[in-house]
Amino acid sequence: MGAEVYGLDFRTPDLELQEFICTDFRNPDSPAQAVEGITRSVDALFNCAGVAPSRSNADILSINFFATRNLTNRLAHKMNPGGAIVSVASIGGYGWSRNIGELLEFIDLESPEEGLAWYEKRNSALPDAYSFSKQALAAWTSRESSVLIKRGIRINCTSPGSTQTPLLTEIEETMPKANVDSVTQPIGRRSSPVEQAWPLLMLNSVRASYINGVDLAVDGGAATLRTLSSGQ
Repeated sequence: MGAEVYGLDFRTPDLELQEFICTDFRNPDSPAQAVEGITRSVDALFNCAGVAPSRSNADILSINFFATRNLTNRLAHKMNPGGAIVSVASIGGYGWSRNIGELLEFIDLESPEEGLAWYEKRNSALPDAYSFSKQALAAWTSRESSVLIKRGIRINCTSPGSTQTPLLTEIEETMPKANVDSVTQPIGRRSSPVEQAWPLLMLNSVRASYINGVDLAVDGGAATLRTLSSGQ
């Protein structure tokens, strides 16, 4: 679409980028190091980092939440009014508002190490680390939206349903296929990656200039079906 794209990832992608910056979100210093390599102002940030539920709690909480949060905080300072941020949460974080008390406490913790210690003291009363990390991302997005908008910067997130990517393949190695396919209803199929990309592009474009603080379900109606079934 004509944008200059800077890519941050652990593995070199097969894409034409303005610049690629190798970034390992398991390292707490990686967000600061990555931002040092970006000297121009940023118009839009797309946070798509994430690892599967089969990884260690330390990696899940660090990559899915803390590194994403810290990178966003640093890059937001390189944004001008009119900038926009969108992060990829998950249908796995469905119902995050029911844990808002714990989430507000968690998202203010300084480091991944603090977050892991906090979570492991309470995990028997909380969702699994993957779901909780996605809930944290949605809760943080919601709260941060009221802060960044005062500088003219919008922030939103999406919650994809079952999407055919290598991440889903890894999830299927440890989770029954029936569990994965249960979130394909009522649409009856999995999403393609491009079906997730278009909503991300829309949210970070001028076409969404009055959308802020939203957790947009891109799941074929699965979250709505759950809500109707639970009566909540």
